[in-house]
Amino acid sequence: MSRGPRSAHGGTPASGALPLDWIAADQRGAGILDVARHLMAAEALLAQVLPPGLARYCKAALIDRQRLTISVPSPAHAARLRQLAPTAAAHLRAAGWPVEDIVVRIDAGLARLTTKQPLRQAEGLGEHALDSFEALRRSLRPGPLADAIGRLLRHHRQ
Repeated sequence: MSRGPRSAHGGTPASGALPLDWIAADQRGAGILDVARHLMAAEALLAQVLPPGLARYCKAALIDRQRLTISVPSPAHAARLRQLAPTAAAHLRAAGWPVEDIVVRIDAGLARLTTKQPLRQAEGLGEHALDSFEALRRSLRPGPLADAIGRLLRHHRQ
């Protein structure tokens, strides 16, 4: 049994439909899709003004009148966001959003959903670099610096 999108007039998957076209086909689904797009747009604007480490964990949950509710995974995130809420609200207003207030809600379940991605990918040291560190280690007197370079070499040569 297929669990894909259904066509408007039958029980078979809609052929050639984009992944979200099927939900936009009826009024209720189109409304849900519109709200989701609106919340994602709010998150994108927040990401422009919040520090990246915080913005990654902020999820726009509700827009009700002139109030935006943002969910975060922990009290620490909530405290930092509350400090930046006036600046974030001003940024949203400058972009044409009628947001006067930002409400912060802690949702511990977000911590499980958010995957941590490294800020950058580290590359290993090449053989030339390792040889240079070895020459540097040999030229140093015994001490903390020579020990640290020795640990670096052992780590990278394993």
